[in-house]
Amino acid sequence: MFNQFLGEEGVKRVSKWTAISLILLSAFLLVEVISGLKELPNIGKEVYPQSTIIVSGTGEAYAIPDIATFSFSVVETGMTVKQAQEKADTKINKALAAVRESGIEDKDIKTTGYNVYPKYEWSNSVCPNSTSVTGVAIYCPPGKQVLTGYEVNQTITIKVRDTEKVGDLVTKVGAIGVSNISGVEFTVDNRDQYIAEAREQAIIKAKAKAKELAKQLGVRLGSILYYSENGSPIYYGAAGKGGTDMMISSIAPVVAELPTGETKITSDISITYEIK
Repeated sequence: MFNQFLGEEGVKRVSKWTAISLILLSAFLLVEVISGLKELPNIGKEVYPQSTIIVSGTGEAYAIPDIATFSFSVVETGMTVKQAQEKADTKINKALAAVRESGIEDKDIKTTGYNVYPKYEWSNSVCPNSTSVTGVAIYCPPGKQVLTGYEVNQTITIKVRDTEKVGDLVTKVGAIGVSNISGVEFTVDNRDQYIAEAREQAIIKAKAKAKELAKQLGVRLGSILYYSENGSPIYYGAAGKGGTDMMISSIAPVVAELPTGETKITSDISITYEIK
């Protein structure tokens, strides 16, 4: 019937355009299907290899502490905050003068604590006779808290870059009559180089372990898929620490020597290899 209306040439043209339209429609539908599949949770994403080897390594680096820190506090009271602060400033200024005379720069002097507290005392009210002449009990007012002044508590932390001066500094500051000296600790100022050294050792050990394990299993190592690191310093020194915990009262201490010990910096790493 189409031949009667269109003729043989017309039928051929219709067939040709129909075929082209079907091809274009098929391509469009294919693109839509692929786009839809990629939106699914795990389609179109990289598949994590099923066969892997996970190895770990630990590296250590030792360093002699080259800096020390310690703190001292001054606690004073007064009828007003200003009065208490002025009394505290007198001792703090004397202590800081002694610190600066020993070569400590202002950048290494830091206020790490400052608190002001009101001070109260409990005052009992005067209570009249318990009963009146009629024998009826008389009300006795309760006691109350009465403000008696203020307390100022200020803490200063000192960084000492010459560890041999720490004992002398503690003695000088204690002689000023500060309330306490605490937290003498020896550490390494620039830890990055020691962390890098410990990490390098850890990686070398982990790689050697991976090669040996692959050899024993009869497999080949592929690319590294995952790496993690967790490093932390461990201090060794007097009494097993890299510092001395001390609480010194206002009585002037005499410190001959504070051992610095050594600092051990560790690096724990984990490497995941793909198995070929």
